[in-house]
Amino acid sequence: MILELLSVRGQRMSELLAPYRSRYFISGEINSEVSDQQAKLEALSERYADAYQYRLDGLSVEYDAWHFNVRPSNTEPLLRLCLESLRSREDMERRRDEVLAVIRA
Repeated sequence: MILELLSVRGQRMSELLAPYRSRYFISGEINSEVSDQQAKLEALSERYADAYQYRLDGLSVEYDAWHFNVRPSNTEPLLRLCLESLRSREDMERRRDEVLAVIRA
């Protein structure tokens, strides 16, 4: 489907994604080595207990203007964080750093 869109519109992938990148501020995947993945997931769940949460793939936490997912690696002692904000790059960076502080504490 993506290849068809690229072909039909005659655009590069970066051009197709530009409207979304200007609207959504995304951390990208950030890996943190931890000794106890489950304990860190529980600490995050408690810290963000006021948000909507679900555990389809790790822990997902959702607020109206931002959300994140932290999932354990199956092969390494890592947690993988992806965070998005609808407000601004600065808001994404602040919230990313806040979540990482819990993970890396």
